[in-house]
Amino acid sequence: MTEKSHTSIQYEKELHDIKERLLYEGALIEEAIENAMQSLMQRDSDMARSVIDADDRINELDEKIEEKCIRVLALRQPTAKDLRFIATAIKVNGHLERIGDLAVNIARRALDLNEVPPVKPYIDLPRMADITREMVRESLDALVKEDCGLADTVRKKDEEVDNLNEQIFRELLTFMLEDTKTIHRALLITQISKNLERISDHAESIAKMVIYMVTGKNVRHQGSTRNCEQ
Repeated sequence: MTEKSHTSIQYEKELHDIKERLLYEGALIEEAIENAMQSLMQRDSDMARSVIDADDRINELDEKIEEKCIRVLALRQPTAKDLRFIATAIKVNGHLERIGDLAVNIARRALDLNEVPPVKPYIDLPRMADITREMVRESLDALVKEDCGLADTVRKKDEEVDNLNEQIFRELLTFMLEDTKTIHRALLITQISKNLERISDHAESIAKMVIYMVTGKNVRHQGSTRNCEQ
């Protein structure tokens, strides 16, 4: 094996490693979202605290991925498609770290809500959480598979999450107007809903970056229309 071919194989391994680490980070974040919501649904404060404690692990992984990307940029000097991937990976990594923070926010609100009687049964919030977790997973799958069709699917789901967020707010507003004693609890629930909506926005942003990486087309300021044509 020549030195050049060995270098090429090592380079491909480094790119693959970045993809694997992003998928692992995404899996940790999916778990954080799910556990944060379960801590609310089951009124399990210990689970909520475990989500908060686990955020250090996500932050550490975030730093390692960024360091890896910068190292590849400095030593390999990628061009064209590989350069777009590395640039995208750095941005995606930042979005994932912020999603992890939002999961922590949900867990903290769950801690507060677990100490008081529920305003109403949680119906739409679990649905929102399921969709947002799907969006995170599918956006990363789209990244590693370079699948802008899947990225478009993620973008379309953002509207469903927005609609659920608005529906939850309207319903809780009715409770608050009818009984002022529910205001504090209702506001905590709206904060959870808003955090899920923001997670959805981050996943949609990742999907848009995937489309740019694959096609070179910038769709950051466009709606959820199809943009897979190269």
